[in-house]
Amino acid sequence: MRTVKEVSKITGVSVRTLHHYDAIGLLKPTKVTEAGYRMYDDTALSRLQNILLFRELQFPLKEIKTILDSPDFDPSEVIARQIGLLELQYKHIGELIAFAREIQNKGVAAMNFDVFDKNEIEKYKAEVKERWGNTKAYQEYEQKDIARSESSYSKIADELMTMFSELGELKHLAPDSGEVQKKIQALQEFITDNYYVCTNEILNGLGQMYAGDERFKKNIDRAGGDGTAEFVSRAVSVYCSR
Repeated sequence: MRTVKEVSKITGVSVRTLHHYDAIGLLKPTKVTEAGYRMYDDTALSRLQNILLFRELQFPLKEIKTILDSPDFDPSEVIARQIGLLELQYKHIGELIAFAREIQNKGVAAMNFDVFDKNEIEKYKAEVKERWGNTKAYQEYEQKDIARSESSYSKIADELMTMFSELGELKHLAPDSGEVQKKIQALQEFITDNYYVCTNEILNGLGQMYAGDERFKKNIDRAGGDGTAEFVSRAVSVYCSR
């Protein structure tokens, strides 16, 4: 058995994220001691490994939970499909690198938008979802997503602005302070849970836009006060560099 801190240390997953996974039912600890400490056995660690692989493949948390909780879940089949997806992404990245080098050698006039086509990857991902997603839980998730698109996006946007407001209240602190960095991690998790998988790379790009795009900057400063967008951008940069 390992404590939550030990699991965090060996996997690189923050304690806060492990607590979040517990709260949403994605990764429950094997047991909780009388003192309230979460403990994880090898079975839980194996599930976490699957979660992390699916996260690398940019699956939303709710879809990962549906797949792992499916009565038809087959670990050997899952890893085979994960490898297939990783190989497709590896091929895609290789083509992007080759294209970027072509631009570097020939100049920006070189144009080829085919390398940005991810239909093959998306088709494979759809097959994975179809294989383990044809369950009541997945159907309920789909229905919730439809309902959200019709009635709740403004609420989610308001919650996002509230997070920027809370960050604005911390401008007196250093961007790398623990309290500020926890808020940035919460921001990343919020974006992942409500919009799309927010990797560190994506978050870093968003952070740059927060300060560099006048529309983002204006809205964020309106929520948290003047200078909030610049402050959040610096805090995101620190977070993503760790």
